[in-house]
Amino acid sequence: MDINYAVSIKPSERQLAWQKMEFYGFIHFGMNTMTDREWGLGYEDLSLFNPQHLDCRQWVQAMKAAGMRGAILTCKHHDGFCLWPSKYSKHTVAQTPWQNGHGDVVKEMSEACCEEGLKFGIYLSPWDRTEASYGEGKAYDDFYVRQLEELLTGYGDIFEVWFDGANGEGADGKKQVYDWERYYDTIRKHQPEAVIAVCGPDVRWIGNEAGQTRAEEWSVVPSALRDVEKVAEKSQKVDDGKFSRKLTSGEENLGSREVLAEYEGELVWYPAEVNTSIRPGWFYHQNEDSKVRTGDELFELYCCSVGGNGTFLLNLPPTPEGMIAPEDIRELELLGNRLKNLRSNDEVIAAEVEFSSGRTDKAALDDEKDIYWQPTADDNRPQITLHWRKPVSCNIIILKEYIADSQRIEKCQIYYRTDGRRKMLVECGTIGYKRILRFDRVETGEITITFPEYRIYPTISGVQVINEE
Repeated sequence: MDINYAVSIKPSERQLAWQKMEFYGFIHFGMNTMTDREWGLGYEDLSLFNPQHLDCRQWVQAMKAAGMRGAILTCKHHDGFCLWPSKYSKHTVAQTPWQNGHGDVVKEMSEACCEEGLKFGIYLSPWDRTEASYGEGKAYDDFYVRQLEELLTGYGDIFEVWFDGANGEGADGKKQVYDWERYYDTIRKHQPEAVIAVCGPDVRWIGNEAGQTRAEEWSVVPSALRDVEKVAEKSQKVDDGKFSRKLTSGEENLGSREVLAEYEGELVWYPAEVNTSIRPGWFYHQNEDSKVRTGDELFELYCCSVGGNGTFLLNLPPTPEGMIAPEDIRELELLGNRLKNLRSNDEVIAAEVEFSSGRTDKAALDDEKDIYWQPTADDNRPQITLHWRKPVSCNIIILKEYIADSQRIEKCQIYYRTDGRRKMLVECGTIGYKRILRFDRVETGEITITFPEYRIYPTISGVQVINEE
């Protein structure tokens, strides 16, 4: 593999916009919430769905307090129950006592997101255990596309469509082969700015539902990874409690120089999304009220996912009453308070910046304004040095590559000066969109960031030095 080919692979505008969202929420809510199950069987008693205090604004405000920038709603899970009054099914909120059959959770959620400034996304299970045409090929695809079009055209702008590959048996053991390309075309037609995730061409599943991330995450990977989750043999077919701990979408190393050395196929820009739940389950279960992830644990997940060249999709399951539980709210607020330090310019320690080549000005790097640093081609030891007139304390450094020009850095080493000597502070491999590096607090007047290994000259669009209490 010619490494210059790998560097020529770049993200689309929709992928760039999605990556900058960084952190957003998942809402699993529906008939399973009422039956205390993870997977429904289809044809559940519709009178069971009657949340007395459903408040989508409370959901969205909880997400906003945690620092999220968007929300994805499970509009229909595998049981086939629709949270909107679909014209193509009788298994919907329109047939329930909730709001006397006039309710629409999707509408309330999309409007709440709009009012609170969050982007809105949808999940529509490809498997429907209620629909009689499931397993009949085109007849089911026709049904599925009609429901997809309802969601894509009736609820404003959609930032992400989330597909899993769940693929169970229909009536009499019938198998359904999903027409993925038709689904993609439908999305591109009605929501061209939306990314299509997991079973889709834009966003790759990290490979597990536990929040586990790779030490080195490449966004430039073999194109075959786009098909991994779509293969029926590898999809989830039963609720056996094991799938959420299964690593499928791959191996630990997906796009390094060593992996690509013998690869002669097509490469694609296929960045990773980390999805997990704040609780052990995806839907709410009262017996999990004492098992909510803590704010500190969520912060760790954020630093490893967003700070490891991915995005973070965190599930928050509302109760049968229709509210996010107070246990979850408490930890989300703690997370939000910690994230403010990573995002606030007030917490960034200002420094004088010196580049080894390519720039002599002191203008700040700014990814949002396409202001980045790139060394000259003959600079064999590219580095950035930060100077302070008085020593400062710090324990976090955040680095960003200018990924609009692809992903290039293979190794980064950071040094600090103490007692007149330069000492190693921290090192990493890839950077990508963002790398959050944490270390024991040091006091120094100089930090030097070096790039000993890269595909071609590095492009850096962000450096932040932070002292998090």
